[in-house]
Amino acid sequence: MEIHKYEKLWLAGALLLIVGFIATVSYGAVGAGVEMIGNDGGQVDPDSLDQHPKFGEPGTYASEDGDYDVYVVAQQFAFVPGTEEPVRVPANSEVTFHVTSRDVIHGYEIVGTNANTMAIPGQVATMTVEFNEAGEYGLLCNEYCGSAHHAMEGKIVVVPQDEWNESMEVN
Repeated sequence: MEIHKYEKLWLAGALLLIVGFIATVSYGAVGAGVEMIGNDGGQVDPDSLDQHPKFGEPGTYASEDGDYDVYVVAQQFAFVPGTEEPVRVPANSEVTFHVTSRDVIHGYEIVGTNANTMAIPGQVATMTVEFNEAGEYGLLCNEYCGSAHHAMEGKIVVVPQDEWNESMEVN
C-alpha cells in the first residue's frame, strides 16, 4: 500500500502538533516554576474568625525570621484588608499570605504576579510572594462569588523599606 505524499505531510504535521502540545503542557507543569498551593495552612472556623488571634484583626505582621505575614479574610464582596484599605508591605521582602473566606469560595489573585489561590471557608491557603521593588498591585477575586463579584477588588501597596520603618515607628 502506498501513501500519497500529501497524506504523509498531513500525518507528519499532525504528529508534530501533538508533540508540540505535549511539550507545551510539560513546560507549563514543571518548567515555569508554577507550584500548587499546599494544604499546610490549616483550618479555621469561618463563623468565629473574629476570635482568631490573627484573622480577628487581619493585616501585616512581622514574623520571627524577618519576613512578613499578611492575614486576609475574603468576604462578599471585599478583601479585608485590601478593598477599603490597601495591604501594605515593605519592598525587598518575602511576604507569606494567609487567606481564608468568611462565607463562600472566593479567588485571591495578585495581578502582575503568579500568586493565585482560592479562599475556601474553613481552610487557610498560604502562599509566599517576593516583592522586590515598590509599587502597587491589584487584587482580584477570580471565583464567582455572587451578584457583586465583578466589583470585588483591592490593592497591595509595596512601600520602600525606609518608609515602612517610619510608619512602624509611628504605630
